Parts: sequence; structure tokens; C-alpha cells
Amino acid sequence: MNYPLTTHSIIEYGNRVFPFKEVISYLPDGTCHRYFYRDLYRRSKKLAAALIHKLGVKPGDKVATFAWNHYQHLELYYAIPGARAICHTLNIRLSHDQIQYIINHAEDSIIFVDASLIALLEKISPLIPHVRHFVVINGGEGFTCNLPGYIPYETLFQAATDEFDWPEVDENEACALCYTSGTTGNPKGVLYSHRSTFLHAAVSMSPNAGNIGSREKLLIIVPQFHAMAWGGPFIGIMAGADIVMPSCHLQAAPLISIMEKEKVTLATGIPTIWLAIYDALMKNPPKSKLALNEFWCGGSALPKSLIEGYEKNFGIRAIHAWGMTEISPIGTICRLQTCHDKLPEEEQYMVRAKQGVELPAVEIKLIQEDGTAAPRDGQTFGEIMIRGPWVMGSYYKMEDNSDFFSNDGWFKTGDVGTIDEHGYLQITDRSKDLIKSGGEWISSVALESCLMAHPKIREACVIAVPHEKWLERPLACIVPREGIGKVSSEELREFLSREFAHYQIPEEFITIGEIPKTSVGKFNKKELRRMFAAGELK
Repeated sequence: MNYPLTTHSIIEYGNRVFPFKEVISYLPDGTCHRYFYRDLYRRSKKLAAALIHKLGVKPGDKVATFAWNHYQHLELYYAIPGARAICHTLNIRLSHDQIQYIINHAEDSIIFVDASLIALLEKISPLIPHVRHFVVINGGEGFTCNLPGYIPYETLFQAATDEFDWPEVDENEACALCYTSGTTGNPKGVLYSHRSTFLHAAVSMSPNAGNIGSREKLLIIVPQFHAMAWGGPFIGIMAGADIVMPSCHLQAAPLISIMEKEKVTLATGIPTIWLAIYDALMKNPPKSKLALNEFWCGGSALPKSLIEGYEKNFGIRAIHAWGMTEISPIGTICRLQTCHDKLPEEEQYMVRAKQGVELPAVEIKLIQEDGTAAPRDGQTFGEIMIRGPWVMGSYYKMEDNSDFFSNDGWFKTGDVGTIDEHGYLQITDRSKDLIKSGGEWISSVALESCLMAHPKIREACVIAVPHEKWLERPLACIVPREGIGKVSSEELREFLSREFAHYQIPEEFITIGEIPKTSVGKFNKKELRRMFAAGELK
């Protein structure tokens, strides 16, 4: 049959099969909101009706969200594409100029905004002429703001009809729009289709990938503006998992509290989140074992020492994944196979520190500097090329995409890595972050992972700096753990020498109070390079 794969078919399935599964939101004001899938379904349909009949949304309109993770944002994930519009998730952590640029580039017609985030939009509202309506979420009684003609979120439901049928949608129509974080140049837009979103969710929940089913209670920590929360709101509903949303409560202590109260079994988040949670658990171990069985981690490499620490100290599995906004975003997930069962424990952890194998329907190859394909030997690295049904075909409104694709149509990710004989990808670096010293390549990611295994170091970031003789040398910026004492450069060089050749080890280690982060929580190496050039790293 020609059965369209759409986002509203996901929520239809959730309503039919899992009507009494819960969506639990810890809202910005500290209250906890609970309701069932059937409530999410009913309200999503009413909201879609309101978008069409009250706000005049037309097919292909961009409707933006500027919000935390909560049930209202989840409703928008289904209502907006269900109305044949495009759900554009705005990154709340970008600068004023970048947000203004993105809104105007996307030509957003409506913005749904959390009351706690309104100040930024108030400043730029005169500069975003395409926006016809602002809808305020979680405003509360007596709330006012300076957004022109704003509408309280719940007002949209008051006159909206319950008798609403989803309009027919071509599965290849766009359902969502995400922009890259813009660390180099202006952010670039990526459209996701209904079909690509459905397939991404269906494959990501499978046993060799996310391995998620209806017995899980899923805590979605990764922000909904970050590549659609890695597809978690679609994966979770398709799997029939209870879903927990933390909104702005993203520090270690409240997240641990939520996990304890809700008996969360599975969670998603970036390494900086899991580093903070691990430190908090070590300082104040829970009185009883957390129900958390495993968490998915992506965005950057999770140190092997942290994977081992979670497993041995708390019985929690860290599942590495790799992806990008341009690939919806999951491309690989790392789970051990039977071929690894007889390996010594230390070697198993080394495999688990890799980014894993391709998901079904995704193909990856590595291209070396000379243009030839790198062998899958776990040693030879190359730039990662990818293709598949949820890999973008082009950037939004960009006429010339030739720099981002090979002549035969593979997307150039800009990441560099190796693939071993069993198909396990390991990210070596971003191509722009690799360090070439005296003609030899040095991986900043590998150095960072090893440094963060040192008991006195909380975070480490390595960048290339100019050198008269060797052209480039690695410089390590470190953040020590509190209350443990100083760590010397000699001690760190000795520590690194166990795994690295002499030429790969930095001569200089600079202690800083905090490593700058990007808007999605990754180490901001561009900012560190700027600080070095300005003489601010001493």
C-alpha cells in the first residue's frame, strides 16, 4: 500500500496503542504537570485546528518555537506539522543577532515562546517583520509582556474544535526546520521531511540502536531545539515510553531528583550534563540505586573513564552515539556485539568509547586526503561521508551546496575518524580541529578523553596553536576538580605518555576556570583559539 509516513501517524499510533502512557513535565515555575498520551493527542489536534482556523496558518508556513522541554512544546511538535506547517525550533542559547538572522532567514510567521524567555524576543520584535503572532506559553495569571498582540497559549484551545481531521500530507513535505549552531559563519538551516522523521524514529528505537520500548521511562534532557531533541519526542511516542520533560531544570541536582522521583530508566543528554551528574553522584551517592539503566550520549565524545565510572560505581550503561543536525541527527549508536564478549573488560570499554555502527539505511565511508576510501582497519582515518533517507539533500535556501557534497552525492560531515573491521566508527576530530605537527596528525579528541580520565581534572579541551618549527602544536586547557589539589604539567605529561607518543603530548597545560561552551554545550574551540590569539590564555 501507498501508506504515507507522517509525524501525525506517530501520535495516532500512540493514542491507539498507548493511550494511558504518561507525559510528565517539570515546568519552569517548579510545578509538575502530568497527563496521558490520549490528552496529548486530543490537545495536539485542537492546536492544529487553531493554527489553521484562528491563526491562518497555510501549508509550508514556518511556525517557530522558543521554549524549554515540556508538554506544550511536545504538543507543538505534532500540531504544527499536523497542520501542514513546518515546526522551526529556535535555539534559545544563541546571540540576539543570530536569533534575529535565523527568524528572518526562515521567514517565521508565528513564534511560540516560553514566558521565562520573552525578554530576548521583546528586544528584537521590531526587527523580525515576518512574524504575525506571538503565542506565550506558561504565562500564568496576570502575566503581561511587550510583545505586540501576544496571545496566551491556552487561549488557542478555548474555541478550537474537537472535530478535526489531519489534512492529507505528502510524506516528502517538510515537517521541521533546524539550524546549525553557527560556530563558523551564519547558522545554516536543515529541513526534515515527514518521511525522514518517521524512518529516523522507527530505526532509532530498534534493539541494535536505542533499544527502547513501552517499559521505559524516558527523560529527554537534550533540548528540543537541538536537532529536535535527537528525535526523542518521536522515538518515545512510537515506542510507547513514558516521557519526562525537565524544562529549565538542567543542573545536576534537580535532574538527579527528577530521576529518583520518576524512576527514570533511560535518558538522553550531552557529555557536559553527564559529567556534572557523575560528579554530583560521587559527592552525594543516592541512598538507593537509581532506576536509570542507561543513557544515550552524543554531541561530543564521552571519555572512556566516565563510561567505566558510571558502570562500576552506579550500574548505569553509557551508550555512545554520533550524529549531526544535518542527519536528523543520529547516524551511529554503540552497543557491544557477541564478538566482543570474550574481550578483557578494559578492551570492551575501549570499544564502548567509540561512536558505534551505522544505523540500518545509513551508509558511511571514510575518504582520505588523496581522495581514496580508507580501509576499515581501525587505524586509517579519513573524513566521514554519509548518505541515507534521513540525511539532508541540501541546506535550506542555499543555492550552491557543492562544497558540502561529494560528486557522487555523499554528505561531507567535516568529522574525521576511523572504522574498525566490525564497522565501529571512532571520531578522531572535526577536520578543522585536527592538529598537524611536523607532518604528523594529532587527535585533540583523544588527548581530551585521556586527560579527563585523570582524577584531578574535570574538563579538558585541546586546540592547535602556531609553532615556528612544527607549524602547529597541541595546547591543553584544563579545569581541575575542586578540593583535590593542583596538578602539574610534569604529572600530566607522564600520565599522557602511557597512551601517546612524545610528539603528540602538549608542552603546555593552561588552567582555566571554565571551558567556553557552544549554544548546545560542546567545547567551543573557536573561542579558545580566539582567547589564545588575544593573549587571554596564560
